[in-house]
Amino acid sequence: MNETCSKVNEVLDSYYLTTFYAIEFILGLTGNLIVICGYIFCLKEWKCSNIYLFNLSISDLVFICTLPMFVAYYANGKIWIFGAFLCKLNRYILYTNMYLSMLFLACISIDRYLLVSNPMRIHFFQKKKVAVSICISLWIFVTLEVLPMLTFIGVTAHDNNTIIKCVDYASAGNADHNLIYNVCLTVVGFLLPMCIMGVFCVKTACMLKELNKDQSRSITLEKPLALVILAIVIFSVLFIPYHVMRNIRMVSRLENIKLSHCTVEIIKAVYTISRPIAFLSIITNSVFYFLSGDKFREIITSNIRKTIRSHCFRKHIN
Repeated sequence: MNETCSKVNEVLDSYYLTTFYAIEFILGLTGNLIVICGYIFCLKEWKCSNIYLFNLSISDLVFICTLPMFVAYYANGKIWIFGAFLCKLNRYILYTNMYLSMLFLACISIDRYLLVSNPMRIHFFQKKKVAVSICISLWIFVTLEVLPMLTFIGVTAHDNNTIIKCVDYASAGNADHNLIYNVCLTVVGFLLPMCIMGVFCVKTACMLKELNKDQSRSITLEKPLALVILAIVIFSVLFIPYHVMRNIRMVSRLENIKLSHCTVEIIKAVYTISRPIAFLSIITNSVFYFLSGDKFREIITSNIRKTIRSHCFRKHIN
């Protein structure tokens, strides 16, 4: 029975994680490169939301660059060949991206509320310089927030130092010390941004109801609400299962918690399933670029059409 439980995690590591991370790399790289190039080369007038979304995409792209090493690691039977430094760096980038994404999405929900509440006025929060300052502050804050994780994560040697593994954060370090930091990280990095988004989602919905009563105002109200609601859905579906299972996984490793081997392995398996689902945000975040307004979608599709027409015209001439 114990061998069967252990084999489940071996299958998940070798096939589930490898496949999922490979798909996320391909789709995430394609989507985020299109968005970044679109912003740099196509979008002339940047607004507050563009700045937050651009930083969100840069953060996603940095994380995407680590995925090929994780794909190789799990496909190779969890044997890490890239050295201790890259193990720590890749795990560090992974969590930095996750918590940066949450904060940038929280900022976007605030921006959407301000847009709906007073579309004719540029709030202090919506000024470009303020948005840039906020983004820089968030990069610094999350970098420092995740820094203690470096004391827990790293390579571990097995089978008389013949096998080197790059252990996941929830499975690394002293469980008692790690759990305290993890609870703090969950509260500050996950619950706080989610509460902010939830509050402004409700406020936006209430404001839209009031605006709908005023027939004299010809404002498009669907996109701001859709953007905030989508952010909440992404938070709920992608991040809640992951954070719940990460904490349960750490609790299962405590010395004073006496669980059967199979129970621990089942908890580990469910946690493993939740990990790549949480990282799907590098793909779903791209949806925000097309819902954020500011004619970004129209500019991108227009440039793609022009490129195709130009290519077909040259081909026809030749």
